[in-house]
Amino acid sequence: MQNNGTNLQLASMRSRAFAFVIDDLLVTAIIMIIFWESILALSNDMEAMMFLMKTELVMPLIALKVAYHTFFVWNYGATIGKIIAKIRIIDVNSWGRVSLFSSFLRATGRIFSEMFFYAGFLIGFFNDGRKTFHDITGRTLVVNV
Repeated sequence: MQNNGTNLQLASMRSRAFAFVIDDLLVTAIIMIIFWESILALSNDMEAMMFLMKTELVMPLIALKVAYHTFFVWNYGATIGKIIAKIRIIDVNSWGRVSLFSSFLRATGRIFSEMFFYAGFLIGFFNDGRKTFHDITGRTLVVNV
């Protein structure tokens, strides 16, 4: 890929997976910190713990993931995991910064990818741009820094 004399190389699925793990660990840690009191209170009752996870943690987790991915992609062009993995997200048309709206669409598409057994991630293995469902919805590409 070239744009204005700049060589862009698509990020490997391996580096994207590495970034995914880092980001999910960070978001999970934040949720655990926020709900630590509730988690501790139910630590001896596995059934109550499962109920808490299904009812009270799902929506805050989804909201935090959308906010995290929207903010970091829009503001920095990468999440913390992607920064560590040395990859970034660019707009598919301008090859520049991703807009706030595209970042939000991408973050929302990522949630749907996760909800449906990560099928949206698998799409990236079967197209030339390694575009996952959320890359398609956000009109983005993931490239090496």
